[in-house]
Amino acid sequence: MPYLSGPGQRPGDGRLTTDLDPQDRGPQDACGVFGVWAPGEDVAKLTYFGLYALQHRGQESAGIAVSNGRQILVYKDMGLVSQAFDEATLDSLQGHLAIGHCRYSTTGASTWENAQPTFQPTEAGSIALGHNGNLINTHELQGLVAALPGTAGELEINIRRQEGITNDTGLVTSLLAHRPDSTLEQRALEVLPLLRGAFSMVWMDEDALYAARDPQGIRPLVLGRTDRGWVVASEDSALATVGASRIREVEPGEMLVIDSEGLRSHRFAEPEPKGCVFEYVYLARPDARIAGRSVHEARVEMGRRLAREFPVEADLVMPVPESGTPAASGYAEESGIPFGQGFVKNAYVGRTFIQPSQTLRQLGIRLKLNALEHMIRGKRIVVVDDSIVRGNTQRAQVRMLREAGALEVHVRISSPPVRWPCFYGIDFATRAELIANGLSPAEIAASVGADSLGYISLDAMVESTGQPTENLCKACFTGEYPVELPDEALLGKHLLETSLTAPTHGKALPVLNNP
Repeated sequence: MPYLSGPGQRPGDGRLTTDLDPQDRGPQDACGVFGVWAPGEDVAKLTYFGLYALQHRGQESAGIAVSNGRQILVYKDMGLVSQAFDEATLDSLQGHLAIGHCRYSTTGASTWENAQPTFQPTEAGSIALGHNGNLINTHELQGLVAALPGTAGELEINIRRQEGITNDTGLVTSLLAHRPDSTLEQRALEVLPLLRGAFSMVWMDEDALYAARDPQGIRPLVLGRTDRGWVVASEDSALATVGASRIREVEPGEMLVIDSEGLRSHRFAEPEPKGCVFEYVYLARPDARIAGRSVHEARVEMGRRLAREFPVEADLVMPVPESGTPAASGYAEESGIPFGQGFVKNAYVGRTFIQPSQTLRQLGIRLKLNALEHMIRGKRIVVVDDSIVRGNTQRAQVRMLREAGALEVHVRISSPPVRWPCFYGIDFATRAELIANGLSPAEIAASVGADSLGYISLDAMVESTGQPTENLCKACFTGEYPVELPDEALLGKHLLETSLTAPTHGKALPVLNNP
């Protein structure tokens, strides 16, 4: 019985989130992946703590797959890592090899069936897979899966349950599972070149851990070492959490295989580095390092450069916690204006199933932030944030500061205007909803009620990362996509759910599932 959990909804944990107001969503994170090969270690708990460190990358669902060499057990559920797992569950997941995933949905709805790791039994063994990123040729992969020939002895277990799976990860799992005359390692080297878009993946069979990163290296993936084995994770902050030492990043276009024979590396595509610059701005934890650059240092430098580009006479520099804090400290340092906390953040911002009514929203219920009036009253304020998407959040913040007695409110943003959607794993608003896609900075300042607004320049942001501009994906700011996009009709989060020919309606995606 590889699946130990069911698709039932867990109760909320009393935590709050921007999900409470669907009209006020910021950029939604990518996913987090974690993998460990460590005989003799409690790999399920290592994976749990690794996912805990990656929780900022996805809060919709969490899952862990563990192999004991004979079978793979998968446990997944909706909600945060701490909601999905308890001590008894983790104790039941015994083995030497595990992968884990925390999800924010960028392809397919947020449902239990779409939670990861995905799982598929085959005649030669089982596969579990977790994916961070977003593929842009999902429609093409859908056709490849539909065209897969049947295999003699193919396992057709509870196929009907597959109708709920509508993500690109399920398609990749099916393609990897079809390997009648080859090993999983050989099959992966055939499948990976077919994938286009962003993917940092970990997967496993009963004996080996696999990891791969797309040729552009859009999403991060790092390799670490423990006393008894190896670890792969989306960010090196997760390595530190589980006591693993950082070895190196998984290279763009590289696949790793880790088993009893050691670690092997394969190059399945030539590297064309285009790392996501938004990882430095917002997505990654401040204690992560990407391409050798400290994310925290990059954000502080963005603040310094922002102060040079948009100085203003003021009495206090304050961040929007937590993402604006490093840039605000850099702005204060460069400008000489005192740094202070003007907002108090609810420490339990997370997920709940309780939504306020429109009346409560109109009353201005403040779920995430409250202003510190004694810090703000009678002062000219510089408030630093990482980005503006729709502008609703900034409008509410400026209003809060005015009500607390601020004389002036000057908004400073440590990224350029977001004008284009992301198709590589970040769920921004649609282009029509992006406030910068029709208004000038002065008009946006007026819209949110600020006395002034300054965005860091594209060049200054890029220089802060320490990376060559040609090695970064800046599509959400420039509209220049490093991996050519298909027709707009073949893109979209719910592409497979709206397709009448989705292969999840056939027998290409059998999953053993006894909730």
